[in-house]
Amino acid sequence: MPENHNHPMTVGAAIAAFLEECGVKAAFGVISIHNMPILDAFNERGRIRFIMARGEAGGTNMADAYARTTGGLGVCLTSTGTAAGNAAGAMVEALTAGTPLLHLTGQIETQYLDQSLSYIHEAPDQLAMLQSVSKAAFRVRSAETALSTIKLAVQTALTAPTGPVSVEIPIDIQAALIPAPTDLQPLPVAPAVPSARALDELAERLARARRPLLWLGGGARHAGAAVARLMALGVGVVTSTQGRGIVPEDDERSLGAYNLHKPVENFYQTCDAMLVVGSRLRGNETLKYELKLPRPLYRVDADPASEGRCYATDYFVAGDAQLVLEGLADRLQERLSIDPGFMADLRAARVAAEKSLLDGLGPYAELVQQLQQAAGRNFNWVRDVTVSNSTWGNRQLHIFDPRAGVHALGGGIGQGLAMGVGAAVGAAVTASGRKTLCLSGDGGFILNLGELATAVQEKANVVFVLMNDQRYGVIQNIQDAQYGGRRCYVDLHTPDYAQLCSALQLGHVRVSQLADLAAGLDKALSASGPFILEIDMLSIGSFKTAFAGPPTKVAAVA
Repeated sequence: MPENHNHPMTVGAAIAAFLEECGVKAAFGVISIHNMPILDAFNERGRIRFIMARGEAGGTNMADAYARTTGGLGVCLTSTGTAAGNAAGAMVEALTAGTPLLHLTGQIETQYLDQSLSYIHEAPDQLAMLQSVSKAAFRVRSAETALSTIKLAVQTALTAPTGPVSVEIPIDIQAALIPAPTDLQPLPVAPAVPSARALDELAERLARARRPLLWLGGGARHAGAAVARLMALGVGVVTSTQGRGIVPEDDERSLGAYNLHKPVENFYQTCDAMLVVGSRLRGNETLKYELKLPRPLYRVDADPASEGRCYATDYFVAGDAQLVLEGLADRLQERLSIDPGFMADLRAARVAAEKSLLDGLGPYAELVQQLQQAAGRNFNWVRDVTVSNSTWGNRQLHIFDPRAGVHALGGGIGQGLAMGVGAAVGAAVTASGRKTLCLSGDGGFILNLGELATAVQEKANVVFVLMNDQRYGVIQNIQDAQYGGRRCYVDLHTPDYAQLCSALQLGHVRVSQLADLAAGLDKALSASGPFILEIDMLSIGSFKTAFAGPPTKVAAVA
């Protein structure tokens, strides 16, 4: 609906109208005296659903997961000072993941800014703090430039390499009246166009390979159609954690996310070219950069600064993943001569890696298999940092869409609960029909228990698979492996989740033996709204192989 240009509107209302034009269907955060003009406009206009998080960290994590699973812009709102600081850890996570997210934070009245007056909600040099945890950070300095600043912020967040952008807006500017804007269209976001010469050269090099492999990262999530063309030519695939689902993970031409398992590393040595696309080759996915990758090693990234980072690059192309891979597919038609045994060897490496992983799970292999069968293919798979995710969640529960997987990449525990809520809201506003499954350990889960109330209030369609061993399991395993078994500060007092869920009017079932798992899964997945499926690990038992932190080269070879 067009704005009435005969009447002025507040800056807050102009921001709300602009976000609607950006396709924003939901936003997250906590209402405050220093963001009320914007949220009042959300309410009055009624076109953006606002999710009332119980804390700024949770709200930001929700917006992060919403953006990752919908492919759109995430939006979170916080107050200034302490509240903006509360969001910092979640902003670091969004920055690590490259999530296009707009963080709108209030600021005190312009006349009191930057004077160290101990004004309520004031933080000294807040903008510098925001710049350190964001791709970019801006301050709105006048009512007249408010909308142009927000437009620039959104364009910056959505331009590859994408990332979270913060904007602080003084409360007097939010409430100021301005003429109704005549142009609410977002600024264009241009893809990084590769040079034809670079594509020609890369294609020439790849045409010589008989066993070529693509390593796909999060920067290639939108390039599935081009990836499929190259796979049809005989190119194999392996993915990072962020690249999962670009190729459905039951496709036999893909190694899935088994990127650092020993059988796969051995397979790499039989490949005669690897093209890394949109991946930073993170340390914990490359054995701290000691994983033996195929040579020659080529890389494609929208960020030119990626060249030579982590691994020496034999040839680099700066450009958008979809454009580069489409260009390569065009140039490689009928030029590749693939080794007839290549795909059989790839499948054998995948089978060996999966067999080793499942064997190490002990009794929990059955949990994984039943969960996969019950979940089907149309679901979001959100994971917190926990032993269960590190051992199997990051790779073994197969996903089938590049937007289905969300993991706390920055390594901070406790963010998964809120991310599960954000993913469920995204599924609701886009009508994707996806059930959201959220894997958490009890150590991380308790950090953000307040957001369970958000899940109930918003009727978020999410099943929390809570792996409860009443301790920080990975820390205990590290102490056993590296500190002579001297255990300290790992045992946790945890709530009775049945009673907690009853108080919150939240569905719950506790599984204490695997014979009850099928019934528990059926109850959890058929429920409407949030549900906790608690896995009593103390009763079921331990993993066969203890996970004692991110794998290293020595540990992988041993």
